[in-house]
Amino acid sequence: MSHAFQPEEGGLAKPLGDLRSVLIAGESIEAWAIQRRMFALAHRRVLVAATSGRLIVISRPLLGGFELVTVRWQDLEEVTLRVGIIGADLGIRAGRATDLASLGAQGAQRVELKGLRKDQAQAVYRICQAQDQAWREKRRVRELEELRARSGGIQVMGSPMGSAGAAAGDDAVRRLQEAKRLLDAQLITDAEYEAIKAKIVSP
Repeated sequence: MSHAFQPEEGGLAKPLGDLRSVLIAGESIEAWAIQRRMFALAHRRVLVAATSGRLIVISRPLLGGFELVTVRWQDLEEVTLRVGIIGADLGIRAGRATDLASLGAQGAQRVELKGLRKDQAQAVYRICQAQDQAWREKRRVRELEELRARSGGIQVMGSPMGSAGAAAGDDAVRRLQEAKRLLDAQLITDAEYEAIKAKIVSP
């Protein structure tokens, strides 16, 4: 996906060249957004790009070169968009595995990109939202599969008496609590919860 260059948007060859230079084999650019000139008085304009595998932020000091921040899609926790009259602000919050230190204090987990072109920022935001939802679903499915694997073979009803039976009962209670936690977190549906519960307590 590419954006049509508008007449007032000159000087894009260098930042886009910097972006293409850091792509890995098979990685494609799905959307990008450039900062408007009026928001980049103390530095050259920031570029943010959504690729097939990650979110890339390129900031360019006045003296040349560029700094790169990469957020893997699986580390993205939240993205916000605020659209104003002359520009749009994109907020990014990432997990601990992502290094955002170059755009903020050491250990910072959030970065704000201000004054992006509105249509471009909206395109990047849509892809971020889609990736966030996709990874949430992947995590939900994985947790559900792990829970099902842990709950396999547990029989509360009809368990033999004694220490072995008590241990099995305690384990079943713990797994029921895990299933309830997933339900409360909306990681599984009511139907999935009932199915897991039936499997754990069935004789």
